Amino acid sequence: MNYTELKDKDIKELNELVKEKKKSLFVLRHKLRTMQLTNTSEISATKKEIAQILTAINAKKGA
Repeated sequence: MNYTELKDKDIKELNELVKEKKKSLFVLRHKLRTMQLTNTSEISATKKEIAQILTAINAKKGA
């Protein structure tokens, strides 16, 4: 998801996305510990998406 797509959403939708991504990150980390995760780059991609969503939230609050 691009930052431009995130700018168009309201804060409530963005907060829901953050919750969803954090749950996904939790599951990915659990799979990594139990040796079930084959593509470890998914963790860093999910962290990046969370950071982009939080940046969009902070931009909305500041504006």
